[in-house]
Amino acid sequence: MTQADTKPSGDDALHPAVPANPTNQFVVPSVSITTARTGATSKTNALGMRPMQERAWAKRGEPYLLIKSPPASGKSRALMFIALDKLHNQGLKQAIIVVPERSIGGSFADEPLTRFGFYWDWVVKPQWNLCNTPGADEPRVAKSKVKAVAEFLSSGDPVLVCTHATFRFAVDELGVAAFDGRLIAIDEFHHVSANPDNKLGAQLGAFMARDKAHIVAMTGSYFRGDAEAVLAPQDEERFDTVTYTYYEQLNGYQYLKSLDIGYFFYTGRYLDAIMKVLDPSLKTIVHIPNVNSRESLQDKYREVEEIMGALGTWKGQDPVTGFHLVQLPPEKGGRTIKVADLVDDSDANHRSKVLAALKDPTQRDNRDNVDIIIALGMAKEGFDWIWCEHALTIGYRNSLTEIVQIIGRATRDAPGKEKASFTNLIAEPDAIEATVVDAVNDTLKAIAASLLMEQVLAPRFEFTPKNQGALEGFDYGEEGYKSGGINVGVNEATGQYHVEINGLTKPESPEATRVCREDLNEVITAFVQDKTALERGLFDQENTVPEELTQLRMGKIVRDRYPDLSETDQEAIRQHAVAALNITQQAKQKLAEERAYGGDDKGNMSLIHGVRKFVNVRDLDIDLIDRINPFEAAYAVLSKAMDEKSLRQVQAVIAAKRVSIPLDEARELAKRALAFKQERGRLPDINAQDPWEQKMAEGVAALARYRAQEKAAEARAESDHA
Repeated sequence: MTQADTKPSGDDALHPAVPANPTNQFVVPSVSITTARTGATSKTNALGMRPMQERAWAKRGEPYLLIKSPPASGKSRALMFIALDKLHNQGLKQAIIVVPERSIGGSFADEPLTRFGFYWDWVVKPQWNLCNTPGADEPRVAKSKVKAVAEFLSSGDPVLVCTHATFRFAVDELGVAAFDGRLIAIDEFHHVSANPDNKLGAQLGAFMARDKAHIVAMTGSYFRGDAEAVLAPQDEERFDTVTYTYYEQLNGYQYLKSLDIGYFFYTGRYLDAIMKVLDPSLKTIVHIPNVNSRESLQDKYREVEEIMGALGTWKGQDPVTGFHLVQLPPEKGGRTIKVADLVDDSDANHRSKVLAALKDPTQRDNRDNVDIIIALGMAKEGFDWIWCEHALTIGYRNSLTEIVQIIGRATRDAPGKEKASFTNLIAEPDAIEATVVDAVNDTLKAIAASLLMEQVLAPRFEFTPKNQGALEGFDYGEEGYKSGGINVGVNEATGQYHVEINGLTKPESPEATRVCREDLNEVITAFVQDKTALERGLFDQENTVPEELTQLRMGKIVRDRYPDLSETDQEAIRQHAVAALNITQQAKQKLAEERAYGGDDKGNMSLIHGVRKFVNVRDLDIDLIDRINPFEAAYAVLSKAMDEKSLRQVQAVIAAKRVSIPLDEARELAKRALAFKQERGRLPDINAQDPWEQKMAEGVAALARYRAQEKAAEARAESDHA
């Protein structure tokens, strides 16, 4: 299909009918933060390093280094600094930079680092940037690139850039030993997985087993591998981690003042609702749904036509850039905007023209180069358009990593850009439709993503047991740290909060300590992606005791994820994860209540204000935290966002799915009941007023039934054998 075939035409295409209320008034559990705008992110030291790069540089001597840092924080340049030091001062022969796709290879182009105070410049000879060579990374093309990798290894040149696919083929062909004495730097590390079916993950394990190459891994996602672990636990322990949080990144910006993340419901066709959330005055990236998804209209070209038609009147294309020219209606100002279509792949030359115009370095600082980009699979990871103010995604994305990457497109700092937002337009569940299961699943996933983004954007929690003492560098408010009192400290520089919790279990092993310090978000990711926990926590609250979620479900997730840790360490991780999730949610709820009564916005200090508000209301105790449903705050918003009839129907569907206590849950309940007996001197009573005590008693009874059934089965088997 050519451009001429697809341009909008006719009144129907230009002005599609829009229902009166195609989207809901409220957003599904949303995230909204205001930044401090300290300008620290853009300040450089004497070597030309920004704060995150300086933090990574301090760990440059580590053979295995993992850098977790949000989009636009300068990971590529951080790697250049570290790689050059390894080449000049640490005895490594060469550096091989591995990126997931060819377009990201441009992030590692030549950089005159000495101009900004560094010791050496970053130079990649043209023949060794294999991302610029023609041809996709398919097996038939790969042989020539593998040959190029082999030639590079035998050359005296310092740096090669290639894709993950090229590197995989090269390791298969040349063997792990061929890369001895070299730095292997893996960008967008979340593409790797410990799953045996993931070739790059398996190869990484082989490199670490041989232990003769250095590895630097970088990721802008806090959910590496989504549900799959990126590294085997024994390999993860060997990595030293540099973490630079979204909280630090956004607070250190010079221009960006706020970030909003919202999920809107629509009914009918998304094209009839899109103009309710698409503001042509904002620089926007629109991601339309995959053609195989439920939201898709099965004609991606027509969908782009209708979006442009809803914007205004099509006036042709710019012959140089290939951008569509669309005149807005008078009520929208009447100006002509430029729309880049990355969906149309029918003409490779035309698409190359559009991509080249978007990547033109001479236009990087030109805010008016383009106004709206419409994409399907592109313009996500590694796509650098600093002027983007709004990332609008239609249909839920299964990958949390993908959502973080898309949000990252809008969170670049740029002059005059004070606000950024991410909007996900998703179909409202309708229990009378055959697609209700899919719709409910999408709603649950959207809520999970919202909860996770709140954790990502929040400062990092440093939890300690009660009366452990003040931590250095933390501000405990006007009265300071109070021994025996309620203490919440904040370190704005590192983006950390110190919260004391009575009865908190401390991790014993180095690995459990690392998880509590570095990877709570990944534990929380697994929890909020747990369908049973979400369904029961949101839609079956009347029949669900909070401890079923905080102790049983979270406990199982931690045991499955860290099976080799002791029970004490597993319990410590569980408690830390529940505390981080629940305290963030409760702080958010306190702030919402305060704003509802006319309270002032505390700006970038709003979350710490909410945490202190929550803590002052109730003396923090781990048992108390376990008694809070982690989805309570989310439900409060969801119940306003959804049509009440639909909400009740969905609740009925979920409630009907409740099953008897499974064996593994009965065992865990019995274990909790034993701890209860040790504390109280009696077993839980099934007639007790406390619902959690009732639940533990039910678990003991259920386990007794399972054991009786097992004995009966064994007796039958012996009888049959006799």
